[in-house]
Amino acid sequence: MKALCRRLTNSSSRVILFIFLVPLHITLVGADAFDTLTIQKEINGHRPLFDCPQCIDKKEQANTSSVTAGNHQVEKDIDIIVTYTDTSGAIRIKTIKSKDLSPSWVWKNPIDDNQVKEESKLHTLKDQPDTRIEASNEFFADVNKQPHKPSFPVHPTKLRRQALRQERRDRRTAELIQIGEKRDIQMQEAAIERAKNFDIHVKAKYSIWRREYESPNSDSTVKLMRDQIIMAKAYASIAKAKNATGIYDSLIKHSKRSQQAIGEATYDSELNPSAVDRAKEMGHILSLAKDQFYDCILMARKLRVMLQSTESNVEEVKKKSASLTQLAAKTVPKPLHCLPLVLTTDYFLLSEKEKNFPESKNLEDPNLYHYAIFSDNVLATSVVVNSTVLHAKEPEKHVFHIVTDKLNFAAMKMWFLVNPPGKSTIQVQNVDEFTWLNASYCPVLRQLESSRMKEYYFKAHQTSTLTAGSDNLKYRNPKYLSMLNHLRFYLPQVYPKMEKILFLDDDIVVQKDLTPLWSVDLGGMVNGAVETCKESFHRFDKYLNFSNPKISDNFDPYACGWAFGMNMFDLNEWKKRDITGIYHGWQNMNEERTLWKLGTLPPGLITFYNLTHPLERSWHVLGLGYDPALNQSEIKNAAVVHYNGNYKPWLDLAIAKYRSYWSRYVKFDNPYLQLCNINSFMLS
Repeated sequence: MKALCRRLTNSSSRVILFIFLVPLHITLVGADAFDTLTIQKEINGHRPLFDCPQCIDKKEQANTSSVTAGNHQVEKDIDIIVTYTDTSGAIRIKTIKSKDLSPSWVWKNPIDDNQVKEESKLHTLKDQPDTRIEASNEFFADVNKQPHKPSFPVHPTKLRRQALRQERRDRRTAELIQIGEKRDIQMQEAAIERAKNFDIHVKAKYSIWRREYESPNSDSTVKLMRDQIIMAKAYASIAKAKNATGIYDSLIKHSKRSQQAIGEATYDSELNPSAVDRAKEMGHILSLAKDQFYDCILMARKLRVMLQSTESNVEEVKKKSASLTQLAAKTVPKPLHCLPLVLTTDYFLLSEKEKNFPESKNLEDPNLYHYAIFSDNVLATSVVVNSTVLHAKEPEKHVFHIVTDKLNFAAMKMWFLVNPPGKSTIQVQNVDEFTWLNASYCPVLRQLESSRMKEYYFKAHQTSTLTAGSDNLKYRNPKYLSMLNHLRFYLPQVYPKMEKILFLDDDIVVQKDLTPLWSVDLGGMVNGAVETCKESFHRFDKYLNFSNPKISDNFDPYACGWAFGMNMFDLNEWKKRDITGIYHGWQNMNEERTLWKLGTLPPGLITFYNLTHPLERSWHVLGLGYDPALNQSEIKNAAVVHYNGNYKPWLDLAIAKYRSYWSRYVKFDNPYLQLCNINSFMLS
């Protein structure tokens, strides 16, 4: 800033000073209001608007001359009108008081000064413009560097609060720094561990952005079209209620077209090429329907009704599915029904001498390995025997005791007469020839012959629909009517001279040598079995009615369950503890079926409660008859795999990926199997 002219006019009460300013090009950030505020702050802060070396040298003289100028007393309330140019080039006028001026301002009397000297001074100032501008810039830089001191004293309480806040900030900063350092150390350690296990070998070169690596199982289009069909049905219902027949017919027509385009497709890759066009057409008609009929409340009501209807349909389908699954599990495929018929026919064509197995002392030798198999399924029993003998290290020491019913006795015996199990010993018995097994001795046999039990089993024919009475359909399986299913509780009576025997179901497959099981110390227990409880599954409360005090007072609801299918029984301990008597007692108490449903596992859990020794899980893997998500490595490493459930490996219901574990032990080249058309394609 340069002062080009000063004119002081002394009147009785006021001096008006006109100062013409030239713009000083200084880069500032802000608008006009900011410039004005900056000038006001500089004036109020007693900071000089400009300075020069001559003014600094004559500071004391300037202070003196600010009071008196040319023997004339200066008034304190002098108004000064300042004219200046802002950064935008506009001319501004500002009024200030003389007392707000800095000491660098020099007051002079124009009367005492020589006009020549004044003009000379003005010429001198014009000759050195750059020097004054640089000096002024240096001055503003020095002023900006000086800290602004508070004009009012700070209260001690406020100072203490500021100190406490600063202390808290410092402490929190230190804590965050420490936490950050700990996390950095943890991340470094984790990265080091991951780096140790990182496989640096390149297995293949591929890019996820290439089209051939797009997911083939995408179903976004299928879902979109199904959602469109749902919305079309909702709008069609509204259109019909409002007599809009045109758009109603269009919605129904496009719904049918979209449904035909989807067909049986599950993924987008299975859709017809026209499916995308159908989706676009449906989107257009839905857009028209939305513009004409959309009402949020009405649409929500329609969708709620559709949801309830769909839920009812789903429940109905579930019941039908359960009924059909149980029905399919009870039926025997035609080829498997053919096999016992052909075997029975050939058996009765044999002479009496040819109908008997060679006599053997091994049947009652306690030093050998004895197996008990109770079944009426010839093919399933043959798989159990074949798989066991194939993996046995000393097959000549293995003895198989098979018990079947009168209907299948001839077929079972004929099969093993024609297909003897190598060097192993085989025995086939008829359960109907056990004269000691009668209704007076066996409570369950008395219950099975009662009229109430027959009504329970055969009341399904009274229902008019497939799903009626389906809640107990599971227990109407013929196996629960057969004494073969309950014969496992009479092992000492069936084999009085045995000490240990391994019980096997007919829906298992043996994959390893089982002779080490006879060396397992049961610790005084009667039953050796694999426990099946996982978290809250397969515990006692799933099988028994704990609302009945007879159950709740005697058993723990969270006790771990186990499974029949592969059980090592110590028959000596069995006789000491009278296990059969315990079983009879509980069967008599459950005559009204208030303690458990039908079956053999619930009474088995009760009878062998606190008398079961847990075996290693690898001995017996269950679930191949109902669970498609089993661990494949566990199945391959198991000694015995069990197809417990409805999906037996010889049925069409079987889970395909598990069937090969069973079918590999079927002798498809056998003439009887070929005659009944039982081949690898049927069981693949």
